[in-house]
Amino acid sequence: MTPSESNGRGTRRRVWVLWLVAAVAYAVDLGSKLAVVAGLEGRDPVPVLGSWLELRVQRNPGAAFGMGSATTIVFTLIALAVAAVIVRVSRRLTSTPWAIALGLLLGGAVGNLTDRLFRSPGGMRGAVVDFVSVRDFSVMNLADWAITCGGVLIVVLSFAGHELGDARLPREQAG
Repeated sequence: MTPSESNGRGTRRRVWVLWLVAAVAYAVDLGSKLAVVAGLEGRDPVPVLGSWLELRVQRNPGAAFGMGSATTIVFTLIALAVAAVIVRVSRRLTSTPWAIALGLLLGGAVGNLTDRLFRSPGGMRGAVVDFVSVRDFSVMNLADWAITCGGVLIVVLSFAGHELGDARLPREQAG
């Protein structure tokens, strides 16, 4: 087996890791949103760790901390672009840690994108379901946590000099 054949197989394995992590992050986010909307929406907050951490259902048309609520469609387009870039970059992926980071980012982006596309009022302007309330900070969802963890891992990998993939890898072998 030549080194390039080995890289091609390794790339395919890493792409599967990316897709698996993305699918798990998406499924956990979607399942949690369906459960909290069905069981908690319209009810008083549920304390998890006293008043420090509560389950409090809130619809957010904007970004983090409710910013940009009048520009929901921009966040929808950003999520679409992020997903497209990750799919394109995955073709040269040779790093398992990068596959995990990008999988978290993709799963979270698609989780919030699903809300933007299918929740009221729909048409790329849907409000995201947030429900994890951290006192004096924000109300988030599990997609936001996946995006945050993926982003932190990307920063750590970048500063550590861990490469995403082989830029020299031919496209035929990358995916």
